[in-house]
Amino acid sequence: MTVWLVRRVAAAAATVLAVVTLTFVLVHAAPGAPFLPGSDRAADPAVVEGLRRQFGLDRPLPVQYARYLAGLATGKLGMSFTLRRPVADAIAAAVPNTLALAAAALLIDFGLGLLLGLYLATHARRAGDVALGGALLLLQSVPTFWLGLIVLLVFGQWLGWLPVGGATDPVVYPALTWAGKVADRVRHLALPAATLGLVAAAGTARFQRAALLEVLRQPFVRTARAKGVPERRLVLAHALRHALLPLITLFGLSFPFLLTGAVLVETIFAWPGMGKLAADAVFLRDYPLVTAIALVASVMVVLGSLLADCLYAAADPRIRVADG
Repeated sequence: MTVWLVRRVAAAAATVLAVVTLTFVLVHAAPGAPFLPGSDRAADPAVVEGLRRQFGLDRPLPVQYARYLAGLATGKLGMSFTLRRPVADAIAAAVPNTLALAAAALLIDFGLGLLLGLYLATHARRAGDVALGGALLLLQSVPTFWLGLIVLLVFGQWLGWLPVGGATDPVVYPALTWAGKVADRVRHLALPAATLGLVAAAGTARFQRAALLEVLRQPFVRTARAKGVPERRLVLAHALRHALLPLITLFGLSFPFLLTGAVLVETIFAWPGMGKLAADAVFLRDYPLVTAIALVASVMVVLGSLLADCLYAAADPRIRVADG
């Protein structure tokens, strides 16, 4: 078990290093440059050159990369060009919001997806299965950014039920009680979390339906049914546990979807998380911020994958991870 864990951690570290290296090279090779003003005014070449020297951008790219890795080894992520603050501080302020959004979206994804998958599997090839399955396929095919614009327009603009942007109400939030502050955050979180979670839940439900139907065809299920085990208990206590194993793997794979989808969703809803921070940094060519966000995102992804592996081994007692 120890050897397996060491190998997984080493592979995760190599993956993170590869992502950071690729991001560092691509962001420097992309068209455009930092410190350039908008198209409505000209840039002073002397000022731009001075800023490039200040941040070490006048050095060859291999030298910049070596300096970045040296700083990374000591826990330094650099200084943001545009925010004029340490990158670590900017990310520390954005990560909690992204984690809150991801957690809410995961709750919608797997909570609703599991319930819908159970319904579809227990009503397979009936009218409810066909109608709901078609609706879920349609929802799964909808681009996340398009769904975000629709729910923002309907529930935020037309109906006025929920806020259309931000994490809190900047006017009334400081004066609210503790419970009021929580309620205000939940109201602001509802639309972006639903946008991410509903699209993912449609795929999870169809995935869970297929997994549960496969288990229900197994011999042990037929034996339990022949012995008179009630159908509800048979599904919930026996078949569902085995059908959850593929869902655990899907749980680990959901992290990349949530992180990449959050870039657009956070931008649409002005949610102050890593996605919006990354989008702004890319447009402004903020090299240290873009690279650091890729680093943090890759760490989240590999940790999600490692967690899924551990949960899979814990859920199925037949799995044995051999040392060596």
